[in-house]
Amino acid sequence: MKFPERFSNLPAYAFPRLRTLLDSHEAGGEVVHMTIGDPQHAFPAWVTDVISEHAIGFNSYPPNEGAPELRQAFCNWLTRRYGVTLDPDVNVMPVNGTREGLYNAPMALCPETKNGKRPVVLMPNPFYQAYMLASISSGAEPVFVAATEETGHLPDYAAQPEEILERTVALYICSPANPQGAVADRAYWTQLIRLAEKYDFRIFADECYSEIYKEVAPTGVLTVAAELGTDPERIVGFHSLSKRSNLPGLRSGFVTGGPKTMTEIRQLRTYAGTPLPLPLQMAAAAVWADEEHVIENRALYMDKFAVADRILGDVPGYVTPEAGFFLWIPVEDGEAAALKLWKETGVRVLPGAYLAQEVDGVNPGTGYIRVAMVAPIVEMTRGIQAIRDCLFPQ
Repeated sequence: MKFPERFSNLPAYAFPRLRTLLDSHEAGGEVVHMTIGDPQHAFPAWVTDVISEHAIGFNSYPPNEGAPELRQAFCNWLTRRYGVTLDPDVNVMPVNGTREGLYNAPMALCPETKNGKRPVVLMPNPFYQAYMLASISSGAEPVFVAATEETGHLPDYAAQPEEILERTVALYICSPANPQGAVADRAYWTQLIRLAEKYDFRIFADECYSEIYKEVAPTGVLTVAAELGTDPERIVGFHSLSKRSNLPGLRSGFVTGGPKTMTEIRQLRTYAGTPLPLPLQMAAAAVWADEEHVIENRALYMDKFAVADRILGDVPGYVTPEAGFFLWIPVEDGEAAALKLWKETGVRVLPGAYLAQEVDGVNPGTGYIRVAMVAPIVEMTRGIQAIRDCLFPQ
């Protein structure tokens, strides 16, 4: 029996790869999990009350395009956050976690050819692994663009060869960036939009970490696009409650775009989507409408940033992230550092190379570890101190 070849050369996914690296060795201390970005702060206690109140909705098939209340909640939040006014019947649609939207976007929107050639989807390197698989699934060539210290940890897409840009049908950009925490400012968004206009491609803006920041809220692509008068079909945005509200299990994300874009996305989802149950949609609508719990959540992360800066602040090359909840710590070799930490301290971190692809013999994540600051602060502090003592002894 023959199997498809298009996925045969995929690298092992990051976390199975990590288990292969670590699990044959005994932990060197009490285990501290700092690998997966799985938020551990409390979600709003009233969420379960809203689900119970609307439990009769489990008796019905959920609307594929989202309940009107939820779509309106998306648009109200976008107005408050980015100063844009969108039509809940035209410009937004819920997805079952943003991974669904990020994966399906190329299949719904990317043509089979461009200028008579195989299309290209650009993405940062390191990157969220769904970007690569989405591109391959749609028949496009994924092109990995280094996001390193030299580029401010954001990809310099404008530096790509003309031949690549002329074949580009879309690019992914994550701001705040996973894993580095870098933020695209107004100038970066402007340059990116102008590049997309020049070479006629779409921007897939993954802004799932937008609400975890220190002092100034990250500028969003929709704000800049509105200021520039950009064609709304050129921008496809993705947002989520997972990080903002500590509700990854609720699977409430949404996608926003121009009318034609959303028509194509809805068409694909009609056949292949998995809509959120109606009681969960109603709970999500209530959560998108509330900012108090988001402010409290952000304050907890700021306390964690302060701990990390205090313990690691004088480590050579350490940079406190602008936003998000990961530390991107430079080391000589990420795999060796992760293994040493596990064997000597019981702290689990992710080698940066597992989040990136080798291009021209260079993997831009090799000299880093990613550390997720999601554990309770006492546990997280213990983990950060172990990283300091084990990898950067004074």
